[in-house]
Formats: sequence, structure tokens, C-alpha cells
Amino acid sequence: MNLALESLGTALPATILTQDEAYGLARVLCSRTPEQETWLPTMYNHTGIQTRHVVLPGALVRDVLQGTRHSGSIFLPTGDPDDAGPSTAQRMAIYAQEAPPLAVQAARRALEGAGITGTDIHQLVTVSCTGFVAPGVDRVLIESLGLPATTQRTHVGYMGCHGAINGLRVARALASVEPGCRILLCAVELCSLHYHYGWDPQKIIANALFADGAAAVVVGAGSADWNLRAVGSCLLPASADAMTWTIGANGFEMTLSRRVPTLIAQHLRPWLTQWLREQGTALEAVASWAIHPGGPRILEAVEESLGLSREAGADSRAIFAACGNMSSPTVLFILDRLRRRNAPRPCVALGFGPGLVAEVALFS
Repeated sequence: MNLALESLGTALPATILTQDEAYGLARVLCSRTPEQETWLPTMYNHTGIQTRHVVLPGALVRDVLQGTRHSGSIFLPTGDPDDAGPSTAQRMAIYAQEAPPLAVQAARRALEGAGITGTDIHQLVTVSCTGFVAPGVDRVLIESLGLPATTQRTHVGYMGCHGAINGLRVARALASVEPGCRILLCAVELCSLHYHYGWDPQKIIANALFADGAAAVVVGAGSADWNLRAVGSCLLPASADAMTWTIGANGFEMTLSRRVPTLIAQHLRPWLTQWLREQGTALEAVASWAIHPGGPRILEAVEESLGLSREAGADSRAIFAACGNMSSPTVLFILDRLRRRNAPRPCVALGFGPGLVAEVALFS
């Protein structure tokens, strides 16, 4: 069954960080010795990110960079060599405050793009892996956008960067059993809340890559200019520790092994080729790509594995350069860019998350 993509909406927080500013924050919050500091330019300069948006206030950024304390933020460094930053509970309190309005902004734009109001929505699917709170984003979306109190809610939680594809799978299943329903899917992530303090190269790489954002899509059974034809999933072998996302005392903790690009380069093509064949499509027939840019090497590994030109990842690189890795909303940002320029179909969206798992969506 096809799932029609009627409209997409995106939203970004107000605070914009240049990559130079992000590097400056890492010098203060992460490096503890001159030797460690010498490694930071390599970690930050080769990401391909130019700017990113975060929910943390600009006053806090200025305080950290200038050594002042005007903002009074709980994220200000204490000067203790063992400073690990705010507790997870403190970070979650900010998530509860900042995630809902960002989600509402993206969802409102999606509804407006579809030419409908909240009263036309029957099902709500929310996606997030960077925060837990209940009642949470779903309730705020219902109340702020005027969705019926009878709106059925499904949350896709803690799935990582491919979470929006998981959300689309849920929406497709819901549409198949309730013909005529309209579904609002909203993904929101505040990765900046889990900024790691102190020296841990894998976690500092995550600091260098991740950002905040929200994206929403209105979908339903039927046909539109863009239609979801199929979704698939593959657990890559011998990869359980290659990418992890765990809850620590001072935020959620991510590890990214150097093996991730190699695992993708080795295992993606055989599975994806077979999966596309099962959908009646050849790898060579795919006309455009929405590849989640987990990092520059991951994007390169996908292109290498599938024999794609660098141009195939141009839209992914453009979103990554402007917004960084926003986790689950990122693929929807890329799809929005592709739709706006009327990119050719079929289009394949790819995302990767803890496990290591590859998720795919095929659009026509």
C-alpha cells in the first residue's frame, strides 16, 4: 500500500552555532590538557558542518567562550576537572520545556502545507530519542494544534537517527487498517542537551556532529506527488557495539566506533540490492537519495558501498552543512529539500542507528 506524503514542515531553534564556536566550546568543556586540545581541530574541521542550531541560549554560548557567567545556566562549567555537566534529570527538565514548542512549530507548518487543520488528523505518531517526559510532546501537539481529543497516539522512542523511517513504517501500517485517515508524524530531537564534558574521543566526536531540530509530515492512504512504497530494515552482522546510545548520570551517552563506515561499506549493498529487487526496483534505477549523514565518513561509506557518485549525496551534505546531524528529523529535512526541487523518483531514504541497524524507505 502506498502512503501519500501530503506535506512536510521543519523547525530549528533560534541559537545558531558556527563550527568555530562549536570548536571553542569543546576547548573549554572537553579538553583538559594542551595535548588533548591539539586533537580537537581534527575532530571539528573535517565534519563538513558550517552551522548548527541548538536550544541552549546564545547567552550561555557567549559565557562559555568568554569565561563569563551572566546566563546563570546549569550548563556553565564549574572549573572542577571532573565536571560532567548537568545531571540527566536537569537535562530532561530542559527537554520537557524546549522540545514541545519546536515540535509544534514544525507540525503547524506541515498542517498549513497540506491545507488542513488539526481537526482533520486522526492519528499522531511522535518520534524522539533524546528525551523522556509524560505527558509530553504528543499531548502538547494535540492541545496546541487543535487535534481531536480522540486522536490515537503512537510514540517511537529511542530508535536513534533512523527513527523517522520507523515512524513512517508505523504510519503506513495505521493507514492500511484505517482507510481515509490522515496521520501527523512529528520527530523532534534536542541532541545538544546531551553534550559530553571531559575527554572521551568517541563522545567528543558526537559533540562535534549533533544538533537540534524538528520535522513533521502529514501522510495518508492514497496518492500524491511523493508516495511511500515500502520500508525495510537490516541488522548488520557483528555490530552490536559499533554504535550505542545509553542513559548515563549526566545525559545520554553515545559511542561511535571507527568500524561503522567499514561495516556499512561491507554489508549495505548486498542487502539493499536484494531488498530493492523484491520491491521491483534495481539499485541502478534509483534516481535520488536521502541518505542520513550520520557523519562525513558514513555518507562516504554509503556512496562507496553502493557505487554512487558524490552528487548522489549532495542534498544530504547540504542539510548536514547547514544543520548538523539532528538525529531522527534529519532524513525528513533531506526529503523536504528533495521535494522542493522536485527531485526525480524513485527515491531511497537511508538511516542508521544503534544496533547497528540500517533502515530504508522507498518513495515513488
